[in-house]
Amino acid sequence: MKKKERQQKIVDEVSINRKVSSSYLSEKLDVSEDTIRRDIKELHDQGLLAKVHGGAISTVQKLYHYNEDVIYNRENKVRIALKAIKLIEDGMVIIMSGGTTNLILAKLLPKNLKATVYTYSLPIAMQLTEHPLIETIFIGGKIQRSAMVTTGIDVIQYLSNIRANICFIGVSALSIEQGVTDEGYEVAMIKKAMINASQKTVFLVTPNKFNATLNHDVCSFGEIETVVTDLASDDLTFKKYRKEGLPML
Repeated sequence: MKKKERQQKIVDEVSINRKVSSSYLSEKLDVSEDTIRRDIKELHDQGLLAKVHGGAISTVQKLYHYNEDVIYNRENKVRIALKAIKLIEDGMVIIMSGGTTNLILAKLLPKNLKATVYTYSLPIAMQLTEHPLIETIFIGGKIQRSAMVTTGIDVIQYLSNIRANICFIGVSALSIEQGVTDEGYEVAMIKKAMINASQKTVFLVTPNKFNATLNHDVCSFGEIETVVTDLASDDLTFKKYRKEGLPML
């Protein structure tokens, strides 16, 4: 099968199923997972699908909202969001980063909560507009199409003028050696600005983000104030990080 034909089949599978794994495509198309990952990256760069951990999802309607069926580890993220909500009080000023864990948090906020939320995530801002008592402030800037967040110096400067009670940061990677890291330089800088603008910082971490390191520092391990995860207290990873002094909920 030629490359062009194979990539078209990948696009077709994603369109039909909304989400597909690299292993599924590898078996179906009888090629290696490395080949599939390269194809997915090329198709992602062309805007024909969205590359995610372990596979790809459709970009249809992604501009306005995420289809909940294509949120990976959704049950984990719901449990994390429900824990995080307990840290929020009426009247708070909140900053939220991008990512699907924060998107679920925005969706699950109690309808009687009165708060002001700043975010540079377009999907989260759109979700918050459905909340009757939350004042939503979208921080504008250059849009990063893959994640539908704004980036750039304008976002960082805006955040420098905010004094928030709490911020919620979705974590891309966390390790004892490197702390919180992120794939993109601009997003890492924005998350640093969020930390500086907030009295309290809460990191939302799904189990697959532990013991991972990416290219750009957000904060060191010793600077982490609070981690919310859905790892069980008897989980070996939970015990390991708790032993190192990480505050975990």
